[in-house]
Amino acid sequence: MRIYDIESPKQIKNMSIPQLVELSNDIRSFLISSISKTGGHLSSNLGVVELSIAMHYVFDAPNDKLIFDVGHQCYTHKILTGRSRQFTTLRKKDGLSGYQKRSESIYDCWEAGHSSTSLSAALGYAIARDIKKENYEVVALIGDGALSGGMAMEALNDIGSKQKKMIIIFNDNNMSISRNHGGIEQRITSVRSSQIYRGIKHDIKSNLQTNKVGTSILNAMTSVRDIVKHDIINAGLFQDFNLDYIGPVDGHNISDLIKVLNTAKEHDGPIVVHVLTKKGKGYPYAEKDKVGKWHGVSPFDIETGRSLMKLPNDELTWSEIISRTLMDLARKDKNIVAITPAMAQGSKLLDFEKTYPNRFFDCGIAEQHAITMACGMAAGGLKPFVSVYSSFLQRAYDQINHDMARMDLPVVVGIDRAGLVGDDGDTHQGVFDISMLRSIPNLILSQPHDAKEAQNLLYTAFVSQKPFCIRYPRGNVHYDKVDQYELIPIGSWTRYDVGDKPICIVISYGYDVDNVIHKAKENSISMIVINARFFKPIDTIMINELCSYDLPIYVYETDCKIGSLSSAILEYINTQKHILNTIGIEDHFVNHGSIRTLRIQEHIDTQSLFKEIIEND
Repeated sequence: MRIYDIESPKQIKNMSIPQLVELSNDIRSFLISSISKTGGHLSSNLGVVELSIAMHYVFDAPNDKLIFDVGHQCYTHKILTGRSRQFTTLRKKDGLSGYQKRSESIYDCWEAGHSSTSLSAALGYAIARDIKKENYEVVALIGDGALSGGMAMEALNDIGSKQKKMIIIFNDNNMSISRNHGGIEQRITSVRSSQIYRGIKHDIKSNLQTNKVGTSILNAMTSVRDIVKHDIINAGLFQDFNLDYIGPVDGHNISDLIKVLNTAKEHDGPIVVHVLTKKGKGYPYAEKDKVGKWHGVSPFDIETGRSLMKLPNDELTWSEIISRTLMDLARKDKNIVAITPAMAQGSKLLDFEKTYPNRFFDCGIAEQHAITMACGMAAGGLKPFVSVYSSFLQRAYDQINHDMARMDLPVVVGIDRAGLVGDDGDTHQGVFDISMLRSIPNLILSQPHDAKEAQNLLYTAFVSQKPFCIRYPRGNVHYDKVDQYELIPIGSWTRYDVGDKPICIVISYGYDVDNVIHKAKENSISMIVINARFFKPIDTIMINELCSYDLPIYVYETDCKIGSLSSAILEYINTQKHILNTIGIEDHFVNHGSIRTLRIQEHIDTQSLFKEIIEND
């Protein structure tokens, strides 16, 4: 069957096993060819081709709910649900999303982009099904990387308690984006390396014959030692959560996958199917990848594996600039440590890990833990740097507020991929961190406009001994290493005068400062351009000066407007001109006391309101 002829998964249900194997080979070739032109998530999708085919062969989507954790590995699912012709538009404007998208297809019952959400969503679907007395299967596919996320652990605990009928497919490829880390991974690894796991058939059979699920699998499978490992069934991770377990099964053997999924479908409660896959299967460069280079790719040459996207010789990505600066500072200060929640490759921290292995900490997909662990390090006298994508930082708001800022601990957070990230879509756009962080007391929030400022801001952050966030975008910029680091005054902005008689004032930040200056010169427009490198605190002296001019002011920002830089400026201007009289808690944390006492202390009781009204009358 030609891939472009597939319009519905029903078309594969009458195919023979050899035909399905041929289809899997065709899909894998199609994915390599297509992604080499458009870019996208390659290795994760190559690893689940047979598994996705088996899922659609056994289950009846869209009636049955197929949920892909994160969703980046759903390309075969999209092909089988009639979207192959749209792959030329993958991750382009108005084109095919790189993730499941409810608005895109009835077969996409869930959508995500962040990890570890699938199990909670699946349990929710199962509860809704039972309350409404409906009849469908709920299947969640989750990888070993996503399983390390705290939300997944919370869900497993609740699933084991509620005992709803659902199937969890555990896609075990021993990687998330790069190598996995942590106790969960060690527990899984101990299972992988156990004596029975390596092939002692006799004990497997004797254990299988003692339970209903095991007996059915024993009768169904072609190779027992590749399917069930009794030490997991009796004492493994999933059994600890009161979940039945079958597996592991070869994730590239369609026949075995179909048999084990059919057996799981007959089970009354929650059951885990452990599937072993090879990330990047079918493309040698991706198969050999140990650090996540082939997880998400730009267009590349299939023969050589080389990216078709080349940076100019004098440019580096913002992530590389921060990483190089961190390396240099760490060389001079042995208390500097680096932390990442499973993003060492993307955040360009692999060189730091190689150079300072005892000062590098990959804590897995655990943003909350990463921040609070950094806080503990800071309280213990270290100087931690946490690199985390803006979109994923949303998960750690409580830890930044409660642990980092409230205790005023000197943790430096590098907010990578800040601003628009483009083709990864709405789940990854880093446009909310300014609004999210501005409300937190004690916190310093900044963004450099060029490479020199990036280096000096990171230096300033460590010297400040304050909770300090530096955001920087996806992309690249001209780079020259600074000869001598310079402290940047906290909260300071910089003014640039373009021309002699300015007609307006433009306040901006990041690389757009230089873009505005260049455009103004190009069009011979005189203006004052402000590099507002600090979002918190803001430069109130500069604002007062600018407001004294009889010139229109434009705040040019490329992030969410609500709670943004313009909001901060307007809030300050209002305190000076009293256009709007505001009553509320000021920028600090509130200690304990009765509610009545605290309302009086913070001047938010009605007596304080009327006092201000009378005084201003």
